[in-house]
Amino acid sequence: MTETKIMAKRTTIPQIMRLKGQRPIVSLTAYTASLANLLDEHVDFLLVGDSMGMVIYGMPNTLSVTLDMMIAHGAAVVRGSKKACVIVDMPFGSYQASPSQAFENAARIMSETGCAGIKLEGGQEMAETIAFLVERGVPVLAHVGLLPQHANQVGGFLTQRDEEKILADAHAVTKAGAFATVIECTEPEISRRISEEITIPTIGIGAGADCDGQILVTEDMIGQGTGYVPSFVKRYAQVHEDITKAVQNYANDVRNRDFPSK
Repeated sequence: MTETKIMAKRTTIPQIMRLKGQRPIVSLTAYTASLANLLDEHVDFLLVGDSMGMVIYGMPNTLSVTLDMMIAHGAAVVRGSKKACVIVDMPFGSYQASPSQAFENAARIMSETGCAGIKLEGGQEMAETIAFLVERGVPVLAHVGLLPQHANQVGGFLTQRDEEKILADAHAVTKAGAFATVIECTEPEISRRISEEITIPTIGIGAGADCDGQILVTEDMIGQGTGYVPSFVKRYAQVHEDITKAVQNYANDVRNRDFPSK
């Protein structure tokens, strides 16, 4: 008898939407195939975030990340995963000019990476663009609260407290057809109200415990790297220390001719 291999099916966007009110949604960032493979079994969706500019490339912010960079890393994450839904960030300048520009670049991201959808920043001002994309078959993960691509405009990565504006933004992206929205660095009470009032899932990052799900930059969560780590991050490992110790031991063994051994 021929043995049939059952292939795991990816989590779909409708499945993620149905998790609202059922259980918290789990998400992390990924930029490489190897990391995606490690995270795949444990998350509902992986975000290929433009945060890679700071985490992978050592940039001071996300503004210099290009569309080609997002596509290259997005394709790697799709190849490295089998189960998780994969969403790719649209980088700064790739969607703000017009809905048509946004669709052209979103279509390229999806066709060249195989991802399930894209994420873009902005609330009321991006509602028309979100609706334009959704009407043409592009699933959109919205992003309200702190917008990293606007950090220079607002004076840095600061907790957002303008309840009226953030609520209006969340309702606008919901009405436009986003399948979920990230809420970043926002007062927990505001995030709780949003999560109660809108019908799509909310994914918090530094936005309190009452969101429908949570996301963190994986490198922050596992303690890899020496850069700034937001105060809301809980570190579940200290990979930086483990790598440093391993490299020191390797270097000592090579210098002492203990590696390779006879």
